[in-house]
Amino acid sequence: MTIKEYQKKVDLWINTIGVRYFNELTNMAILTEEVGEVARLISRIYGEQSFKSPVDASVAKDRLADEFADVLFVLTCLANQTGVDLNSAITKNLEKKSGRDQQRHKTNKKLQ
Repeated sequence: MTIKEYQKKVDLWINTIGVRYFNELTNMAILTEEVGEVARLISRIYGEQSFKSPVDASVAKDRLADEFADVLFVLTCLANQTGVDLNSAITKNLEKKSGRDQQRHKTNKKLQ
């Protein structure tokens, strides 16, 4: 599925199953919450934090994948609400990074 198709599917879902979009401020708060859930899992799977009770590694990774999808969903809602074409925005952003950072990371002594 393309990014454009995903934006349309999210919009269809919101307008049929979800009834309507939450307002932008509510969605921003939800996005922050979802990013926090990603951070919580990353700190437990890859960092020094531990789960309160044992969690199978594949279950933890499945939960992480689901949280990434939640972040993408809410981010897409915000893009739809604010009239941002994510496909175009991502293309332009990658072009910007590619031009700006052509040599930057290759010459960064911290990365060698």
